[in-house]
Amino acid sequence: MTLRPHLRLHVVSASVRPTSAARPVAGWVAGRAREHGGFDVTPVDLADLALPFLDEPEYASSGIYAHPHTRAWSALADSADAFLFVLPMYNGGFTAPFKNAIDFLHAEWRGKPVGLVSYSAGGTGGAPAARMLRPVLEAVGMVPAESSVAVPGIDGLVSAEGFRAPEGLAGELARVLDEVAALAKAPVSA
Repeated sequence: MTLRPHLRLHVVSASVRPTSAARPVAGWVAGRAREHGGFDVTPVDLADLALPFLDEPEYASSGIYAHPHTRAWSALADSADAFLFVLPMYNGGFTAPFKNAIDFLHAEWRGKPVGLVSYSAGGTGGAPAARMLRPVLEAVGMVPAESSVAVPGIDGLVSAEGFRAPEGLAGELARVLDEVAALAKAPVSA
């Protein structure tokens, strides 16, 4: 038995708004994940996927995908060992396009660890959205890390230069990365 040397981690920017803070935050998260050393990191921007509202004739659990956009999303998600979702909080919850992206697939999520990084303009840092998302992730068979990161006051942290992480955030993210790595590492046959 050998351990996989690097885990394939997809860092997903879970907003489709053109002015979303998810992209700069996800860029910072991806950089920290690369520095962590245990991951091959692939950034995924939900806006770039341009998924329509769920338009598959079959249930996702069938694994029968009629459309090229679904097959491409399936292959991308299936290629990951683990995920980090960077999500905004809108009106107390996570976004409809993000739920839609989750609903397109089923088997591709099963058994995969996931870490959550939420943010908001207010003081909660989007933690209510992350809490609301957990049962959805568990329903599709993902394994959410116990630790998560919540970034309050996002408007003052994102500028044309990118995301300026508050003091201590890197340590919080490192805990999430450690937990996701521990959840994802499993012996594989040599």
